[in-house]
Amino acid sequence: MKISNQWLGQWVDHGLAVDALGHRLTMAGLELDAITAVAPDFTGVVVAHVIAVEPHPDADKLRVCQVDDGSGEPVQVVCGAPNVHVGMRAPFARVGAVLPGDFKIKKAKLRGVPSFGMLCSARELGLSEAHEGLMSLPDAPAAGTDIRVLLGLDDQVLEVDLTPNRADCLSMAGVAREVATLTGRPLKVLEVPAVPAACEDMFPVRLEAAADCPRYAGRVIRGVNPAAPTPLWMQERLRRAGVRSLGPLVDVTNYVMLELGQPMHAFDLAVLDGAIVVRRARAGETLTLLDGQPLTLSGDDLVIADEGKLLALAGIMGGEASGVTDDTQDIFLESAHFVPMAVAGRARHHGLHTESSHRFERGVDPALPLRALERATQLLCQIAGGTPGPATVAEETSRVPVQAPITLRPARVSRLLGLTLPPERMGEILLALGCQVSGAGETWQVTVPSFRFDLAIEEDLVEEIARVHGYDNLPSQLPLVRPDITWLDEARVDPRRLRSRLCDLGYLEAITFSFVDEALEARFSPDTRPLKLANPLSSELAVMRTTLWPGLVKAARHNLNRQQTRVRLFETGLRFVPEGDALKQEKVISGLICGALLPAQWGQAERPVDFFDLKGDVESLLALAGLDRQVNWRAARHPALHPGQSAELTLNGESLLGWVGALNPALEAELDLEMPVFLFELSLDKVCQGHLPRFQEQSRFPAIRRDLALLVDAALPAAQVVAVIENAGHQTLKGVNLFDVYTGQGVPEGRKSLALGLILQDLSSTLTDEEVDTIIHDIVTGLQEEVGATLRA
Repeated sequence: MKISNQWLGQWVDHGLAVDALGHRLTMAGLELDAITAVAPDFTGVVVAHVIAVEPHPDADKLRVCQVDDGSGEPVQVVCGAPNVHVGMRAPFARVGAVLPGDFKIKKAKLRGVPSFGMLCSARELGLSEAHEGLMSLPDAPAAGTDIRVLLGLDDQVLEVDLTPNRADCLSMAGVAREVATLTGRPLKVLEVPAVPAACEDMFPVRLEAAADCPRYAGRVIRGVNPAAPTPLWMQERLRRAGVRSLGPLVDVTNYVMLELGQPMHAFDLAVLDGAIVVRRARAGETLTLLDGQPLTLSGDDLVIADEGKLLALAGIMGGEASGVTDDTQDIFLESAHFVPMAVAGRARHHGLHTESSHRFERGVDPALPLRALERATQLLCQIAGGTPGPATVAEETSRVPVQAPITLRPARVSRLLGLTLPPERMGEILLALGCQVSGAGETWQVTVPSFRFDLAIEEDLVEEIARVHGYDNLPSQLPLVRPDITWLDEARVDPRRLRSRLCDLGYLEAITFSFVDEALEARFSPDTRPLKLANPLSSELAVMRTTLWPGLVKAARHNLNRQQTRVRLFETGLRFVPEGDALKQEKVISGLICGALLPAQWGQAERPVDFFDLKGDVESLLALAGLDRQVNWRAARHPALHPGQSAELTLNGESLLGWVGALNPALEAELDLEMPVFLFELSLDKVCQGHLPRFQEQSRFPAIRRDLALLVDAALPAAQVVAVIENAGHQTLKGVNLFDVYTGQGVPEGRKSLALGLILQDLSSTLTDEEVDTIIHDIVTGLQEEVGATLRA
């Protein structure tokens, strides 16, 4: 909302400098975005009266003009503007004037004819982009009047960013109410007398959708002059509010909207048929808007129609066929109340956003339509003439919103705000906000004004009192803290350590949406039916994710498409897995790598990452919790992973910990990924559970190492062989290390050779060869029985 300080001053004499006013508004919840001057600096520009115009002797497009600039003697000016004419009043920059951009006006000769100054367009003064001709001024000001004084250009505009609940401040009247309340100054209420009817002409209105439009006011005005010039003061106020002047019939409705907050519309009476009908659109109906955009409507759209055609998209924009034109003589002026839910979302659905929809979506005072209609009629008849008929109102009173009284306890206000505020002051604030207060003592009944849709419960009133009193005036008080020593699980690993480890490994943390595209989600988890959102922001955010992989893969593709060829990302977050009628929310940590293993360098040849690079990173995470020896890696199939490069991770051979693998090549091609991508996803709670380290006595006797070369089935995981050895129950076995895997010459087909180093050590004595041989014999026998292993010759 753009607020002219001069215009505001006509509503309330706030007595504040503009920056101080901006601070007060900000501290009251109306955040100030910017303060800008309404015009750039310039000097020496006055009103001039053109008293003679003659052709230039040597230039067809130039005119030699004589102007009265109030100095007492005519001044000769050479002008090229096509609209210059005798009797015109226009801005005139005298010799010595300085225009925007530090452009100084000097005496000059144009094609041999002396020129003493310059007649100016609006763009040359920095007031608008209009430069088709001179800026035309009204006839009233005397020649020589300073333009800055005439137009009030020593003004500043405050641009305020309003939250959606403060639609009551989307007008000068609303902002003035706020400023009067904040400063304690009287509000100069705009008196809007009823305009007496000068003719009996009326146009009937029928409400077929009274639940969406419970009140519709209108009036016939005959004999208007659409070519009448909009007064300069109105054009300036519109300009300062960011609205372009389009002629009196449109300018008046825009002005009243800015002044009072009520959007309005004018229909060309000549094209209306039978009656105005407020109804829901029928599926498939079409409407071409004022901006030429054709729409196909549905039953969700509220429209204004007559007996034969659609006239407007209610609360959003009028239709092209019924809009006023330069030939319009008679109009029907509309001022209606549309409930927010009837308009909310419909403009965005059609790709529109208008000043009207912006207000109706947030809520407009239902008591305002008739007052705004009278104000617009008054202004329109003053500017464009016309004969007004009687104002008519079609309404269904039972559906007009009514604010229910709110119970307020002054003691609760003081308790919530942490300050002692006299009840008298609370009452003053509420009355200044337009509320009616009844009751006394510990409980009040507060009836809020019809324009405050946002006030519904006691806490809303407490917030209003705090806002007006000033958030910066509330006391600062430290909360009373009673420390409570909580139990800390020493075995648990803080998730921040996991994130730090991945960052140390070169990963970057990503945050992706919890909502994903349904089709993409199905490619990663085809066996799971994700939860669908009732009202998704877009089709690409339609379901809740059951894995973090879709978001990470999209992020990787985004980077790869921008020539970031080495990507390492991780994310911690929730996945949402339906279980019957419930929704299970699981914390997981997921990661992705693709591209080169290391950044380009001279010390090592570049190579792409592979499965085992990712496996090493995952094992590094598991090692933080001491789980690296308790996690089993087993080759398994996952629909999103490469059939030959995916592993299922289980904890102690029981619960599923997660998955690691390469992205399925079919999915890789479908997503237009130019290189292999490797992924992991682990249960965060299980990775963090950890274990508590315990002291173990170190033996002072020497350790003995025995190496075994075993032949096993080629498909047998080495981890299973190690597990058999470790589970044999020998207390002297301190470690098993796999140091070689071999297939080829000397090894039978379908078999592989595993070279294992066994570390044996006793706490009480040095092991003898006989004791070691017995242990090795037991281990080999157990391997033969459980996994069919034999010693390699």
